[in-house]
Amino acid sequence: MRSNFRKISRVGSLTGGIRWYLNEDCLLAAKRTMYAVEYRRFYLRDLESIVAWPSRSWLLRVIIPAVLLVVVGVSFWQWVDSTAGAIFTGIGLAWLVLELALGPTAKSRVRATGVSVELPLVKRTRRASKVLAAIDTAVRASRDVTMPATVRMPSLQPAAVSVQTKSEAASAIPPIADVSQTNGL
Repeated sequence: MRSNFRKISRVGSLTGGIRWYLNEDCLLAAKRTMYAVEYRRFYLRDLESIVAWPSRSWLLRVIIPAVLLVVVGVSFWQWVDSTAGAIFTGIGLAWLVLELALGPTAKSRVRATGVSVELPLVKRTRRASKVLAAIDTAVRASRDVTMPATVRMPSLQPAAVSVQTKSEAASAIPPIADVSQTNGL
């Protein structure tokens, strides 16, 4: 049997990571930690919001390793060998350029009816708009299917006083039958 879930995002880590899958009626997060997998299902009709924002500490991820590698490279250049110093300095500068080119890392929060969960949806914020657009399209499609058609209300007209004539009032009252005839007595 073929599953109709499609993978929309993957955020890896050293011990596992999270994979996000989208179906026509739900969003599924599979969080893997070592050998265990924990699944979180969010029904699209219950989603209130999904928010992704840049992490505050993304500059530290750029600056600290780059500065350490450049310092090690300069110290190797002076005291050990210029080749080793050039290698470490080059790695430090390459790290700096790569991280700046990839952009800030992201954090995200999924809010559904009765629950708010912070799970990483994307690794970098530049990819967040693409993933959120896919989820938004699925949410709109599921809500269009599940929402009932609007009921047409008759147009409201101002209340008018209706006056019955004696003949209308007399014809509106049903005739009373003889009780003795209906009971069979």
